[in-house]
Amino acid sequence: MISVVIPAYNEEENIPILYEKLKKVLDNLGEDYEIIFVDDGSTDRTPQILEDIAKKDKKVKVIRFRRNFGQTAAIYAGFEHAEGDIIITMDADLQNDPEDIPRLLEKIREGYDIVSGWRKDRKDPFLSRKLPSMIANWIISKVTGVELHDYGCTLKAYRKEIAKRYRLYGDMHRFLPALAKRFGAKITEIPVKHHPRLYGKSKYGIDRTIRVILDIFLVKFLNEYITRPLYVFGGVGFILFFLGFIFGLYLTVLKIFFGQDIGGRPLLILSVLLILSGIQLISTGIIAELIVRTYYESRGEKPYIIEKKINFGEVKEDGGNS
Repeated sequence: MISVVIPAYNEEENIPILYEKLKKVLDNLGEDYEIIFVDDGSTDRTPQILEDIAKKDKKVKVIRFRRNFGQTAAIYAGFEHAEGDIIITMDADLQNDPEDIPRLLEKIREGYDIVSGWRKDRKDPFLSRKLPSMIANWIISKVTGVELHDYGCTLKAYRKEIAKRYRLYGDMHRFLPALAKRFGAKITEIPVKHHPRLYGKSKYGIDRTIRVILDIFLVKFLNEYITRPLYVFGGVGFILFFLGFIFGLYLTVLKIFFGQDIGGRPLLILSVLLILSGIQLISTGIIAELIVRTYYESRGEKPYIIEKKINFGEVKEDGGNS
């Protein structure tokens, strides 16, 4: 089964056109499918239009938020309610083209876990949309090690086990490929069509780029240090403590062997601050380690995922092998 998840916010003119195009493509696939529209607190006629479509077509499901919670929350809600083995996300503004869906599915069936769309010929203003996006995509690719041209393209296909694994907050939906890398997900990217917006207006501005760049640091931490936070906090703390100790040792030598007055030196204050900061960060790292271990043990989760087992048999509840 295929699930198509579409977040929508004030898209009353686009929804009917998108539905007709999408239904035609999905019907031609000859496979079972569902379309999940997530109304992100629209204030126009979008809720009524979606309700009317759902009454006529039982394959269309609608989730309506009480208020605007954002695109990530809408996609997360769609993931939670999707029943398909393959989940496709796309925008409701008609800039993504449903005709690209068969190509995404083809790649998934080649063995990939995530197929990301690349708006190679993007129909958006250069300075306000394309340039910030290019910068953000370059930074994300270098920091995470997952080289994609277009993290911001909503048109993506996911295997169910990948899409449903994560709880998404903030603007984290665009980082799913980078997050999934931690568990060995196979990721690829294909060029997709991109159309200029005909109706309505974009809900995103330059401020989103700033938030995305800030989220990069969180993704880096989640990917590489979530099971060893002491390496981050403790590493920085050790450097600060060491620098403070060296400065303090230098001032001590000046005082004891050369009789110089060090009480009024700014270096003394800096030394004390560095030592205290180092101790605090090392302590934070130890506490973070305890929290992480408690998290994994309380939920029974493992810090790994096994793709395949050979000659192990089924494990019984008493610990024996069948």
